[in-house]
Amino acid sequence: QVPLVESGGGLVQAGGSLRLSCAASRMLFRFNALGWYRQAPGKQRELVAAIGSSGNTNYADSVKGRFTISRDNAKNTVYLQMNSLKPEDTAVYYCNTAQARNYDYWGQGTQVTVSS
Repeated sequence: QVPLVESGGGLVQAGGSLRLSCAASRMLFRFNALGWYRQAPGKQRELVAAIGSSGNTNYADSVKGRFTISRDNAKNTVYLQMNSLKPEDTAVYYCNTAQARNYDYWGQGTQVTVSS
């Protein structure tokens, strides 16, 4: 299984910012579109941002204009810059391929908590 290590989460007040990092394997990074997912308590995991191998990006409507996904090919790392955070952004955030299924390998995720 491909190792995925997320970091950068924490506790922040509404309106604040966080920057998440995801370290992926070289093969996964080079050949797949990657994405950031989140899962709030009692809810399904959802894809919030994705970036293709060519650098093209896509965002869920709920985060568009506030979150920015980027990648560093040399470091095999994907980032998620989160600005203007809202309490509804509270969730565990995961990285994976943009086409990952629930039964695929998932890392531990990183907790993001936004207080009102």
